[in-house]
Amino acid sequence: MIKLYTTALSGHGHRVEQLLKLLELDYEKIDAPHEVRITTEFLKINPLGQIPILIDNEVVLSDSNTILLYLVQKYDRVCTWYAKDIIGQAEIHMWLFIASGEIAFGPALARRTKLLNGDASLEEAQARAHKILTFINNHLKKYTWLALDKITIADLACYPYIAVADEGGISLDGYEYVKRWIKQVEEIQGISPMPRIK
Repeated sequence: MIKLYTTALSGHGHRVEQLLKLLELDYEKIDAPHEVRITTEFLKINPLGQIPILIDNEVVLSDSNTILLYLVQKYDRVCTWYAKDIIGQAEIHMWLFIASGEIAFGPALARRTKLLNGDASLEEAQARAHKILTFINNHLKKYTWLALDKITIADLACYPYIAVADEGGISLDGYEYVKRWIKQVEEIQGISPMPRIK
């Protein structure tokens, strides 16, 4: 059985868990808060001490976007959540890089800094967030989904931290197309909304 090490509030883990559910794969979810991630046992699995980690028999993967690509290429034979052609794949990969770049250092970092006592500059993270949200909002004026004419792992990767951007002090007022897209993602059968910090 597949094992997924994550936490309930990790957007990186959320994107992987949603894909596992959408692909109807059996998996065991293992809670891995900070105190677990610094143990010798955990560091043997991932020396970086990061989540999520996916173990599929002999395959051990970290980095959420790497895991998404692995899962669709191994288990999504009809490309429901991916693309068959190289151009479509390139479009999806572009958004995966945005998720691990601008979104990670914008909305995700602002949330961690504001609510989890992160040590980054909140103002800088919020400014980055507004820059990428403007870009995404303009993109979604013309398109229903981020990469293709259907929901893909690109949307799953970008959704979590944008959906809870307000937890980082970032209002989505003025980003009407982003708000529409969040609603569309959450209306897909099998997808759970990104959990909020209580």
